[in-house]
Parts: sequence; C-alpha cells; structure tokens
Amino acid sequence: MEVEAHLQRGVPAFAIVGLPDKACQEAKERVRSGITSAELEWPLRRITVNLAPAGLRKEGSGYDLPIALAVLAASRQIPPESLQGHAAVGELALDGRLRPVPGAIVAAEAARRAGLPRLLCPLESAPEAALAGIEAVPLRHLAEAGAFLRGRFRPEAVEPATARRNGGALDLADVRGQERGRRALEIVAAGHHNLLLAGPPGTGKTMLARRLPALLPALSLDQALEVTRIHSVAGVLSAAHPLVDRPPFRAPHHTASAAAVVGGGPGPRPGEVSLAHHGVLLLDELPEFHRPVLEALRQPLEDGVVAVVRVGGQAVFPARFVLVGTMNLCPCGARGDPAVECTCSPQRLAAYGRKLSRALLDRFDLVVHMPRPRGRDLDSTPGEGSEAVRSRVEPAAERLSERRPRLGKEARELLVRAVDTLPLSGRGRARVARVAATVAALAGAETIDGQHVAEALSYRAPPELTT
Repeated sequence: MEVEAHLQRGVPAFAIVGLPDKACQEAKERVRSGITSAELEWPLRRITVNLAPAGLRKEGSGYDLPIALAVLAASRQIPPESLQGHAAVGELALDGRLRPVPGAIVAAEAARRAGLPRLLCPLESAPEAALAGIEAVPLRHLAEAGAFLRGRFRPEAVEPATARRNGGALDLADVRGQERGRRALEIVAAGHHNLLLAGPPGTGKTMLARRLPALLPALSLDQALEVTRIHSVAGVLSAAHPLVDRPPFRAPHHTASAAAVVGGGPGPRPGEVSLAHHGVLLLDELPEFHRPVLEALRQPLEDGVVAVVRVGGQAVFPARFVLVGTMNLCPCGARGDPAVECTCSPQRLAAYGRKLSRALLDRFDLVVHMPRPRGRDLDSTPGEGSEAVRSRVEPAAERLSERRPRLGKEARELLVRAVDTLPLSGRGRARVARVAATVAALAGAETIDGQHVAEALSYRAPPELTT
C-alpha cells in the first residue's frame, strides 16, 4: 500500500480516502493526538490522506504510523526524501507510543518484494519483521521515528526471531498401555495421515491425540515462516516466540462455527484449519460438532487449501494438516465397554451414526478402537517416550519424501481382494496404499509387502462406525 498526504489552505480538516474501514478511519484521532504528544506540530490545514490502490479495502490500525509519517513529510517536519526506501507499519497510542499490529512479517515481505530495504515498526514487532530478510527499524515512539528520519537517532539492530527447541511438548511416555493406539500414532506422524480414535470415555483418546505434535518431524525454515505468516495475520502469534518453529496444534471447541474452523468473516480471516497448517487439528468429541462444520472439512482435507469467498473479499489459505478426531461409540458412551451396559435405543444409535457422513469417515486413513485399559496396563512401567519414537519417524518421513515404496505383487493382490470384500472405495484403496507405504518406510523396506497392506487394512473403520 502507498500512503499519500496532501495539505492545502482552507478550513482545517482531516480526511482519509481509499476505502478505509472503521479502524482505519479512527486513525485520524490517534494520528492527531500522537503527533502533538511527540512534540511535533499538527498542521492547521485541510489534510487529505489517500491509501492507494483506492479500489482495495484497507483494514486495521497498522496504517497509523505511515499516515503520521506522510502528514509530517507533507508539512516538511521530516524531509520527504528521507522516506525513500522505507516502509512502515504500526498502531499509534494517544501519547505517541507505537503498538504492535498483526501481520508484521507479511508487511515486511511485501516491502521486500517492493524493493524497500527497511521497515519502520514497533519494537515488539521487529524480531518478527526481521524474519522476512529486511532491516527492521525498532521504534518505541513516534518521536523516535521522526528523529530517525531526520538522522538524529539510530536504534540498535534487531536480530530475527530464533527457534526454540526445548520443552513444552507432552511426552508419549505418559500413556500407559494402548499399544495399538501408540503404533497408530507413530504411523500418523511418519506419513501425515488422518486418525480417528473411537472408544468409551476415559480410555485415553484425547491424551494420546495431544501427544502427536511431539512425534512430528521438525518444521523446515520455509515451513516455519509459512506457519508464522498465517499466525501473524490471524493475530495469534506469541510476542515472546514470534517464530513458530514447531508443528502447530489446534483444538477448537465443538461449538465453533464453520467460519471459525474453516475461515471466513468479513475480511476474510484464516480459520483453525489454516492455523493448524503443517501441524495437527484435533476435533475432540467429533460427533458433537455441527454437521456443516464437519462437511466443510472435506475440501481442505483433499486439496490442502481452503478458498474463502465473502462480500468483503476472497482469499485462499493453506490448510495442509493432520486431522485427529475422537468420539464415543454411542451417545451414552458405554458401547464397546464390557464393564458397562449401553442404554441407547436403536433409533438413538442411528441418529448418532448419521452425525458423521460416510464421505467424511472415508477421509480418515486410520481408525482405532480404544478399549478400556486393564489394571495391569495402568500400573505398568512407562512405554517409549516421544524422543525415541520420533527417532524412527523422522528417517521414515524423509524416505517417503524422497521415494515412496512400490507395491509388491502380494500387496497388490491383497488390495484387489480388499476392494471387493470390505468393500473399499477408490479413495479408500488409495489411502490404504499410502498407509501401507508408511508402514514399509518405518520398517526400512523398499517394497510394500502383504504384511504392510494387512496392517494398513486393520486400521479401516470398524463395523460399529459404519452401521
């Protein structure tokens, strides 16, 4: 965006044109107060500020700093030529302090593409902006911005935000028993497959799902920057850790709307599926989510992107994530638990089953029935921790990215029989083959054997979920 200011004689007034939203229109009061608080002179002229291109709607308070600098340059309180090679973003407080705004890294990348080597920004946003590969100029106050552009102030250089690798992740060793669920989690982490955990309450479904991010391979720098960009635009980026270097984990409540999960709003804005990009999206108690929300997941699960079209604009957000769902086998939760009798009527069971469409269930690569653990399982010694499992996951994921194992003759014949006997859809067959390739990669095999396909088939949806 280019911010232009024009001063002319007449009754003092201040107008902002170029399709500004309400927050942008309110910049008039913040800019006027900020300039006077910085002990600079507010021009008693007719001031017109234009935000170009005029046909694109402008949103947010990040235009405060560039508007203030444009007014100061038009009134010759800072040399207009000093703005050459600079971009600016930031919100002004009434006393002239600069406050951070969402999307600093996006603004910095846009400045770099426009050939501008420096970005004037609030101090808190500088480490994030520096990730874009330009010089971030950290400023605390509008007075510092004016002094910098007049050559009277030079802030200290800011280093880009660094990755943090230690602490915070939940350990898989906390899960006792549930060996089949632990094995499924390892396959999911290596091949980025979708997982559905079904079983009675209290069997560790959510506990297991929340430990998946610790097994995923570390994000590459490009992936970390992409995730950071999305979180910054959404306004959920941590000021203490502005570089998202770990696979993100998102777990929205089941009352979330379709716009909150998939993306939307008047903006539109990225939703939970985009915030989980290169990470994990957990939908706990899957059948409790509204049906339109669940059905809206089908496009991003297939395409890895979500296209949002609204009256206020349209956007395409990346959404390549691992979907993990948890659910009971019946409304009362007793089905599948030998110690408790299910009290659900056939009609209630049928209504519960209709909450999940077959099209959505078909998109889960692995479906695991989680039984109630036995007493000796809960009293057993801890199993493998996340570090040990990830040491197998990372080389397997690398092998899959370089060359996916090929189907052997026995594996191909087993798949052909499975399509007719289970039965499997075309999508289901492809997903079984992908899971079998991941199982083979974890075993270090170059060819997918029958045993690999057999294990992949064992993770298809059990009859109680499809009847």
